[in-house]
Amino acid sequence: MAKPFFSLQKFLRRAQFFLFFLTVAYLMAGSLLLLQRSYLVIQQSNRGTSNLQGSPIDSLTAGDRYIDHKMAQNPYWSPKGIVGFNLPTKTLTNQRNGLIDQPLWLISRNSELRQLRRRWFHNFVNERAPVQGAQPKIMKHTLVNKGRYIGCFIDNVEQRTLKATVFYDLRKMTISHCQDACAERAYLYSGLAYGSECYCGNSLPPNRAKEEECNNECKGEKGSICGGVNRLSVFRIEELQALEKQRRNVTYRGCYRAPENITQIFPAFFANLTIEMCSEFCTIKEYPLAVVRWTECFCGYPTVQFNLYEQLDDSLCSGCTNDSSGPDLLKEDRYCSVYQTPVQDTRCTARSFLPSKSKVFVALSSFPGAGNTWVRHLIEHGTGYYTGSYYFDGTLYNKGFKGEKDHWRSGRTICVKTHESGKREIEMYDSSILLIRNPYKALMAEFNRKCAGHLGYATERHWKSKEWPEFVNSYASWWASHALDWLQYGKRLLVVHYEELKRDLIGKLKEMVAFLNLTVNEDRLLCVENNKDGNFKRVGSSQTVLEPFTREMKDLIDGYIRTVDKALKARNFTGLPEEYMPR
Repeated sequence: MAKPFFSLQKFLRRAQFFLFFLTVAYLMAGSLLLLQRSYLVIQQSNRGTSNLQGSPIDSLTAGDRYIDHKMAQNPYWSPKGIVGFNLPTKTLTNQRNGLIDQPLWLISRNSELRQLRRRWFHNFVNERAPVQGAQPKIMKHTLVNKGRYIGCFIDNVEQRTLKATVFYDLRKMTISHCQDACAERAYLYSGLAYGSECYCGNSLPPNRAKEEECNNECKGEKGSICGGVNRLSVFRIEELQALEKQRRNVTYRGCYRAPENITQIFPAFFANLTIEMCSEFCTIKEYPLAVVRWTECFCGYPTVQFNLYEQLDDSLCSGCTNDSSGPDLLKEDRYCSVYQTPVQDTRCTARSFLPSKSKVFVALSSFPGAGNTWVRHLIEHGTGYYTGSYYFDGTLYNKGFKGEKDHWRSGRTICVKTHESGKREIEMYDSSILLIRNPYKALMAEFNRKCAGHLGYATERHWKSKEWPEFVNSYASWWASHALDWLQYGKRLLVVHYEELKRDLIGKLKEMVAFLNLTVNEDRLLCVENNKDGNFKRVGSSQTVLEPFTREMKDLIDGYIRTVDKALKARNFTGLPEEYMPR
């Protein structure tokens, strides 16, 4: 009788110790999360608050108190800007006891960061998890939305046949969403995997899988199946719709001199085709270029031998576009007409994390609205490696930026996006790419993003609201302090101006790739130029034709432009482009 009693007593003691250990672990984890959250809030608050008694900023007017308090310690900064320049100011109405509290837009940013982190954690826990506790679902209908269901296929990552238009949507992916994206680019097949990933192509995967293996429910469509773990639910898009897209999306690139070894440069060739037939032929073959020389059709990619840099007068190709009915017509083989098909150039779309952790920690730093996301797109496609981020943005992850979910200090990404500034935040990076954009354009871009998301435009009501002048007074000083801090504390620095990158994309991209200590692949860079826009280019014209900047705003921003220009030259960099200069 005593033996069972002592065994029970021993078990209870162990159980008590185990529960105590779990309680302590839980409390420690909660404390760490609270500390991290408090640090982020304080860190963001310091950028916008300047109510420090006795600091050099006390001599500034209310408008200038938005400036980071570290800006006053910068050797290039004084209350009047650079010596010799008068920096205009603007007084705001949002004041408390004579001092401006934390700016409204920085408070909004703190809330935005917290939401992004919560969304990241939720998605991380649920990512790629198969449906639990449910019976395997088999697609019963042969017609779904705009396409016909073909079947469940094995997704071979190494030799993918559906490899174009890759995007993710962890919350709203539907079969129709994927099919529309593929149809817009004239692909015949769309494939969905993991309930949230979409792929396009013109060839079916070689190996079928069992129907019950495609068992992941679409994230945005209950009851529908969107593939599975390494499994694709494949649909064939209606041919009539695809052909209509093909004809509408083919664009004329220009007239070019034909290379001497034209048949060796282009992988596909077909004779006796019209322009329409050639573009459709190259689209089906999944080539982005259709090259017409008389009745000869060539399909391929931009290459070093045929880079599309030297466009000729269109009149030189006027006799090369299939008008060869006359026997006496002089045949000119030296020129060819080039057309862009709707097919994506997939030579540079394959990306991965670094094979081993990088020992060099590189920042891609910019003021918000300066084109950081676009430059990440260029770097990822130019190098083949993912970029990381100090923040977690599910919208960017859904569009293919997989580094968003990797911890920013993991060392698996080629560089890390950040908008932070300050000595501590900057000196932890070994080297940095500093991206600078015209503050007038950057402020408008960031205001558009805050009001209408990554791809939308602020309405006229937004521009006329009191939020716009508050935003300018708050963020214009941040534009200046951000650049000044990185120029002062950055160790190894490459300065890239957004406008110069747009004018000379390949040249500047080569500089960035070399700065990252990687070998430049010319054909890959040409592929990037062919896909240069990315998924976050605002399409259409702005919703407002009004001049959003008042004279007072321009005077304020122009003072900051002079300050940053002088600081760049003091560090032996080229000054700001001429178009930045005061208006």
